[in-house]
Amino acid sequence: MKHIIAQMSGSDSEPQCVLNRRQFLGGTLAAATTAAALGVLPGGAADAGAPAGRKIKLGLIGCGGRGSWIAKLFQNHGGYEFHAVADYFPETANRCGDELGVDKARRFSTLSGYKQLIESGVAAVALETPPYFMPGHARAAVAAGLHVYMAKPVAVDVPGSLQIEAASRQATRSQRCFLVDYQMPTDPANLEVSRRIRTEGFGKISQVLTVGIGNGFDDPPMAATIENRLRGLVWVNDVALGCDYIGNYDIHAIDAAIWVLGQRPVAAMGSSRIGRPDPHGDGRDVCSVVYEYADGLVHNHFGQGLKNFVPGDLSCRVHGQTGNALVNYWGKATLRSFDDSYSAEVVNLYEAGASSNIATFYKNVTEGRFENETARRAVDGVLTCILGREAAARHRRLTMEELIRENQRLEVNLTGLKT
Repeated sequence: MKHIIAQMSGSDSEPQCVLNRRQFLGGTLAAATTAAALGVLPGGAADAGAPAGRKIKLGLIGCGGRGSWIAKLFQNHGGYEFHAVADYFPETANRCGDELGVDKARRFSTLSGYKQLIESGVAAVALETPPYFMPGHARAAVAAGLHVYMAKPVAVDVPGSLQIEAASRQATRSQRCFLVDYQMPTDPANLEVSRRIRTEGFGKISQVLTVGIGNGFDDPPMAATIENRLRGLVWVNDVALGCDYIGNYDIHAIDAAIWVLGQRPVAAMGSSRIGRPDPHGDGRDVCSVVYEYADGLVHNHFGQGLKNFVPGDLSCRVHGQTGNALVNYWGKATLRSFDDSYSAEVVNLYEAGASSNIATFYKNVTEGRFENETARRAVDGVLTCILGREAAARHRRLTMEELIRENQRLEVNLTGLKT
């Protein structure tokens, strides 16, 4: 099936520069002024994990499975007040609103519901929508002076990726926080492995292997509109809505590679196919990609999203001249080198990683930390996935420079949806 077709707007340029670092001005007067500007509310005892009396007015955009789930983690933190919710489907917004105790007047739906939420008095937004909508929502939130917490992937195409880069840079200039929720780099065992990889005993990194094996997602027949593609992760099967399997699922492992390496690839080649029975979307659930880096490093990626009982795997194996390491989503994170050995369990990362990011977001907002370091890596990660997706689909070598120069926009047919 061809990419879903229709309208989409917005563009930006290729990101290159490092985000400016900002320092928070201390002192009683500065603290009071900053708290007001950041939307931190006085009054009310906070739960464990948040300083007493400091709450951030938060709006949730995207109230489906993960949106409702992560909302509970925000509540558990204790430093947030859910002020508004928005979802395309009114029944979903209302159900989530009931769970979070949000006033019925601040529950919004249809395609434009996010605009009403942004204007409702929130200080920050959590974006949990299909990736196609992420760049527009993030850009609007930053333009309104809000802090942004968002899921991955941050976009589905090059123009959207560059919109996210521009939005995050604008957030930093405006002294607002912009955090992308990846979990693997938050885990203590993974952090320790990453630290030891950089020691002399590990040697120069020569090769990386990333793996993304999942169980796939339901792919029902197309309907008169795309409404049935917007529920239950069905949209992962549609490249223009979900960024393909490599961009939506495998991206965790690829992000880990970029985190460890500190660079993105310059080219890729590979092959991919649709392997699931009776497919209706154009997402490719099987891929094999070889990435090339400027320093000659070789990065092999294998991805599979089939309901074939293969154990799930999201991992990044790093091979140095005198050592090897494993950064993991499940199981153990390990390292062995000429002069070192380490192994520790990665514990409950799906929840623990999100909780850690929620706590970091709160700390950044309330303490005025606007470096927004996750945004740069998130853009590099999604561009790396798009590069691999396109090289594999075209069955040829493709450079990052070519990909960005093409600046191909993926479009979705929104005809018939409630606006």
